[in-house]
Amino acid sequence: MVEYEVRGHVALLTLNRPEARNAVNDVVAQTMTENLEKAEADDDVWVIVLAANGPVFCAGADLKFINAGRAGELATPKGGFGGFVDFPRRKPVIAAVDGLATAGGCEIALACDMIVASTNAAFGLAEVKRNLVAAGGGLYRLPKVIGKNVALEVALTAEPLSPQRGYELGLVNRVTEPGEALAGAMELAEKIAANAPLAVWASRELVIAADWDDEETIKKNTGKAFMEILQSEDTKEGLTAFIEKRAPEWKAR
Repeated sequence: MVEYEVRGHVALLTLNRPEARNAVNDVVAQTMTENLEKAEADDDVWVIVLAANGPVFCAGADLKFINAGRAGELATPKGGFGGFVDFPRRKPVIAAVDGLATAGGCEIALACDMIVASTNAAFGLAEVKRNLVAAGGGLYRLPKVIGKNVALEVALTAEPLSPQRGYELGLVNRVTEPGEALAGAMELAEKIAANAPLAVWASRELVIAADWDDEETIKKNTGKAFMEILQSEDTKEGLTAFIEKRAPEWKAR
């Protein structure tokens, strides 16, 4: 249900349930968590890309499970909904969205660190159309990205945002031609993977924590991260490579 592939230092996770619009069922949730664990444990994987097969990125929860009283099976203890939205990780995840990302599918995209979307994409929280509440993080992640008023409009009307509007509001990092979202996401991932992984992971953590930490805590944690990274093998390699005017060879240690 979720395919796993490694390309260089990038792990590609692909939702593969196109016949059901990549809706999340129990198997999708479980295999997603398993693949994230695999990517996090692999020292040679520095960035993760999340994509989907078929014309729909993800239509959210499989409503048959919810109707049968099995909503709890659509989450894992470690990853939350879809085995993904609450998964504790240090490596950046880029969503490649080449179709509709609605309801829980939008929440999965929101839980990623960056989004590359084609002009075929759309982002919406459609739960109110079914008398449901977006419980996978959409109602608190979306306003942080696009602002409260627009987030309210998205959540209460169930009307999706276009990729261009998402780009203008800061939801989408890059907009591509149809069918090119994955290529765009891989290009972005490779740019990130060209940099020192320990510094990338620490920087990601600090940027995300800025949403809730006060300034003194941010300063303290930034200083701590700086000193820890300074003592790593990769810092010596990075400085030596600069002096020797060559490309560094990172080892993530």
